[in-house]
Amino acid sequence: MMKNLLHKLFSVSMALLLLLSTISWTVEKHLCMGRVMDIALFDHAEDCGMEASLALLDETSTVKKHCCDNESFTLQGQDTLNLDIFHFDFSQQVFLISITTTYLGLFQESVDKNIVFDSYPPPILDEDLNILHQVFLI
Repeated sequence: MMKNLLHKLFSVSMALLLLLSTISWTVEKHLCMGRVMDIALFDHAEDCGMEASLALLDETSTVKKHCCDNESFTLQGQDTLNLDIFHFDFSQQVFLISITTTYLGLFQESVDKNIVFDSYPPPILDEDLNILHQVFLI
């Protein structure tokens, strides 16, 4: 029961790790007067409307310097997932296979069989060996 639960938890965590490492992450921030107004993940951050209000106030002149700024950074995901056991040299292959079989062997349940000899009588002795060798319990 516990083994199956741990196995499922490990499988789900490895799948999530693979998913998160292959996705490209883009985070965009909208700054207004040095303060973060909006943060967006995978999308464009919404502006605060300051530029639109400045454009309405001063329609004839172009606003050269404004207080808003957009920052974004992208973390590229992994594209190549072609890891193969044949890219390792022979000693690394032997090590990986031996560690794997040893680790998996830890989780095998040992089955102890009780052998019952009730239906078999003891052998018939010609002579009593304790008396023959004069071995007595005191």
